[in-house]
Amino acid sequence: LALILFVWLAREVMRGDAMRLDTPIRNAVHARSSPPLTAAMRGLSLIGSEVGLVPLGAILAWWLVAAKRRRAAVVLAVAALGAEALDQIMKLLFNRPRPEPFFGLAAPITHSFPSGHAMVSCCFFGVLAAILAARERSRARRVAIFAAAAILVALMGFSRVYLGFHYPTDVLAGYAAAVVWLGVVRAGYLAFTTPSST
Repeated sequence: LALILFVWLAREVMRGDAMRLDTPIRNAVHARSSPPLTAAMRGLSLIGSEVGLVPLGAILAWWLVAAKRRRAAVVLAVAALGAEALDQIMKLLFNRPRPEPFFGLAAPITHSFPSGHAMVSCCFFGVLAAILAARERSRARRVAIFAAAAILVALMGFSRVYLGFHYPTDVLAGYAAAVVWLGVVRAGYLAFTTPSST
């Protein structure tokens, strides 16, 4: 389903039809802006960037290795770094220009589709949630961990639309691509960790 959604969004973008959805949503979000909300969205956007995720990823990788969970550290690195690489490749392929940012902010130099913040943060915090929940016996705590990760990822995606760095379809495509990539990572993990029956 995620792959179907991504293909549909990509087709709409390539045809130029995505603006019918993007423009009214961008205008509606910007109409409800306020200085405190802008400050919060800038903070969330920073956390979801390389400035926030690279140091956090390094700390988490060190912690996982120290806790003798090297396999988890590798999966986290593969999911996040692979998502970043795929996002840059897709940006070059689709070559969608950035929208004009709001609040006088400078536009990033990369292309717009799909949103790297949405894709990478979804993979990073999705895998982190799975790692943290794996050893939780309480179902309520596992649900809380995944819910917190989902809310954080959703807010990061929203921050990119709020600040004007991305169109809404960029963010949706980033989430869809992240789900597909996480499926690939999980399949690879299971293939390498499941004992062979032969």
